[in-house]
Amino acid sequence: MAVDWVGYGYSALVASGGIMGYIKAGSVPSLTAGLLFGGLAGFGAYKISQNSQDIWVSLATSGTLAAIMGKRFYNSRKIMPAGVVAGASILMLAKLGAGVLHKPQDT
Repeated sequence: MAVDWVGYGYSALVASGGIMGYIKAGSVPSLTAGLLFGGLAGFGAYKISQNSQDIWVSLATSGTLAAIMGKRFYNSRKIMPAGVVAGASILMLAKLGAGVLHKPQDT
């Protein structure tokens, strides 16, 4: 089984963004949300690593973050952190969609 390195990287990006929000601005909501969504993304990457068809946790996490951070980016026009997380979430959604469309080949 293949390890979902992209999913784990996405998880680390989200969690580290929450930590940086806390360090720079003292924002406890950023820390809480970053660790919560980073943990969920990590769990989703673990599930995909175990079974490549088990995308639901990753799909829900990245879809929720794409919507929330996309709205924040639209309203604020700030690249950091809203634009980066929204962009990464959209790329994660595209990766998950491509994985669903890819049929495993018989060996």
